[in-house]
Amino acid sequence: MGLFLSSYENRLDTKGRISVPAAFRSSLNNENFPGVVLYRSFTHNCIEGLSMSRMEKIANATDKMGMFDNDLDDLTALVFADARPLTFDVTGRIIIPPELLKHANITDTALFVGRGNSFQIWNPSDFANAQKNSLSNLRKIRPSLKITD
Repeated sequence: MGLFLSSYENRLDTKGRISVPAAFRSSLNNENFPGVVLYRSFTHNCIEGLSMSRMEKIANATDKMGMFDNDLDDLTALVFADARPLTFDVTGRIIIPPELLKHANITDTALFVGRGNSFQIWNPSDFANAQKNSLSNLRKIRPSLKITD
């Protein structure tokens, strides 16, 4: 599984199609499913995007939760029930469902934002504000990562 890095702004065409950035498609080259999985973010007004194999890892992680766990019910309703597997057309475009676009306040331009093992799709001005808030928050807490080989 490749990494999703950087940010790319693309426009929706008149038929509602949008090109997934070539770098993101390249990160999906070794996948069995020729597309992406999208669902509404429950932490931001954006769309979460990932590979099918990443979605399978999330499913495996939920299997470790209690079968009658309320959090599991909420999580599976928001992630799996809302998930839209979208295949690429021959030019690498997808059609994002209207309910996802509405959730993210996207009308004509979308910003694809790499997040390592996943990505998000934002209204560009909304992301600029969120990025500004994230920078401010991180400067206050100054997190550290422990990187192991």
